[in-house]
Amino acid sequence: MMFEKILVANRGEIACRIIATARRLGVRTVAIYSDADQQAKHVAMADEAVHVGEAPVAKSYLCIGRIVEAAQATSAQAIHPGYGFLSENPAFVEAVESAGLVFIGPTANAIRAMGLKDAAKVQMERAGVPVVPGYHGGDQDVSRLQREADRIGYPVLIKARAGGGGKGMRLVQEPQDFAAALEGARREASASFGDPDCLIERFITQPRHVEIQVFADCLGNVVHLFERDCSLQRRHQKVIEEAPAPDMPEAVRAAMGQAAVEAARAIGYVGAGTVEFIADGSRGLREDGFWFMEMNTRLQVEHPVSEAITRQDFVELQLHIAAGEPLPFTQDDLSIQGWSFEARIYAEDVPSGFLPAIGKLEHLAFPEGRTFEPAPVRIDSGVRQGDVISPFYDPMIAKLIVHGPDRKMALSKLRKALAETNISGLVTNLSFLSALSLHDGFNKGIVDTGLIARDLDDLIVHPPASDKVVALAGLLASGILPSHGDLDPWSSRRGWRHWGDAEYTVRLKALDLLERRIRFISDNRFRIIGGDESFELQVECLGDHHYALTTAGHRMTASAVRVGKTIAIFSDGQSHHFEVPDALQTEGRSVEESGDVLAPMPGLVKVVMTEATQKVSKGDALIVLEAMKMEHTLTAPKDGIVTEILTEPGAQVDAGALLLTLTDGDVDERIQ
Repeated sequence: MMFEKILVANRGEIACRIIATARRLGVRTVAIYSDADQQAKHVAMADEAVHVGEAPVAKSYLCIGRIVEAAQATSAQAIHPGYGFLSENPAFVEAVESAGLVFIGPTANAIRAMGLKDAAKVQMERAGVPVVPGYHGGDQDVSRLQREADRIGYPVLIKARAGGGGKGMRLVQEPQDFAAALEGARREASASFGDPDCLIERFITQPRHVEIQVFADCLGNVVHLFERDCSLQRRHQKVIEEAPAPDMPEAVRAAMGQAAVEAARAIGYVGAGTVEFIADGSRGLREDGFWFMEMNTRLQVEHPVSEAITRQDFVELQLHIAAGEPLPFTQDDLSIQGWSFEARIYAEDVPSGFLPAIGKLEHLAFPEGRTFEPAPVRIDSGVRQGDVISPFYDPMIAKLIVHGPDRKMALSKLRKALAETNISGLVTNLSFLSALSLHDGFNKGIVDTGLIARDLDDLIVHPPASDKVVALAGLLASGILPSHGDLDPWSSRRGWRHWGDAEYTVRLKALDLLERRIRFISDNRFRIIGGDESFELQVECLGDHHYALTTAGHRMTASAVRVGKTIAIFSDGQSHHFEVPDALQTEGRSVEESGDVLAPMPGLVKVVMTEATQKVSKGDALIVLEAMKMEHTLTAPKDGIVTEILTEPGAQVDAGALLLTLTDGDVDERIQ
């Protein structure tokens, strides 16, 4: 019998996703929240909500006792863990079941069997599932791991045996780099999973990341719901996923699907799971060219693309299975329908190494579509306009999912949907995603996990704003552009001059300081002077931040938002941001000129790799900063001498904090 009430032990987008399906099924929901999430979207969507602690996850979303108590206090019958946090913690499963509640997911034993990658691979070998050559042993001595890496042959991949999401993972190209990479992987693994142990694997030089969605019920029935290709990754984390995989032969699909089913059967799996494989793409997908990597014993972030091509609601299936019901279909009942893509929209600074960003979502506009259910355009988001992306949690803003009859049509929809997504107030990866959707290799279905790293320089090229875009920003900065339907002369700032047309000079700061002179001609018509040329521009306000710009018979549309001194213009799939500088403010020195090393985000100082009076070269590693459970290495902005270190390991620092200073000159001169 279906549950009457469940507690969702998560936050953000996945909590909203689960609540949406539960509501459709008539199941009441209980949300949990931290101090930072009191006004969060998932709290507003749920029927009830319970406070479980402070903002840091260790004091709220990872507190097993408080979460179980919240479920008992609200008479919830079951707990859905979502993904991340406690979703793959067997102790949580046992605590839930000991309290007389149902865990909506696999058993604690199944999670343990797949929770440690080394033990999982040994078990998969016994089950006849192909496994990547490597070392999965328990001897974690540095010299032993170095010898095993030398035996396997470089390049090798160091991987934390616990967890996932690219954390605790390092690619090592040369033997001399192994020890330092292992140390970094262990630190990150300890911070993320509380387990520093690692395994070593052969690195496939042209790898494709292909994963199989599986479902199993309590009666022993196991099926797969086909594959997803997740090869487009940065820093071992997925960026754009698609289903099905491009150029997947039917024989390989069947073999990979059967291997995933056998993997699930081998551990007595129940519920939704994903079996991840690495495939050698150098000679196309082959039956003897894929190997087991790991199994995620939970719902995956990218599950919507599989929902789109199978027309199934995976959260609904999870609820029915957890309630003891059998799978409603057999393998023969399932088929692939069309093609789907998912793009993950993050608050992150791509050119700065995908650094997570924080800030307020001053403007958030998505294309027309549905939320949390299959549709031609689907938007799954756990935030709203005005919400703040904080340093405590994952900086995902939304998942943009599209579906079409074939890959070409679906990819066209993805490009259009990305172009219609407008975000301002903080840095995002939208321009990067748009560039990736236009990448020639990706368009042809030629993908591997190294594509983004190889072509990153081209993918982060941001085309300069056109003269019309700059002109629109200038008009918004000047305040003379009327709003939609506003022709009130008393509120107009255009002014009248008895000696001729009014003229305004505006300055904007983008990459460079821009100056434009704007001359009023008539209603909505202006002469723009500066830039490459002088031209006449007609501007029509279409409402809801949309404008039509016409010059010399050419009409284009753009969206524009001003918040304080920041102006964002969205046009042709690109976003352009301008600052209106204070006329009294002078430009300071650049970071390169000053030699200051600043914290790019709030974080924890893990390692200081230099000392005062040490001579360093531009690009040398100086400090390792941990933020959002990922390590970020801060490097020297120029050649120089370390004159002052203003932090230490274990220090919690704010964004913009001065951590270290460099000066020019010779070491001997500086220490005299």
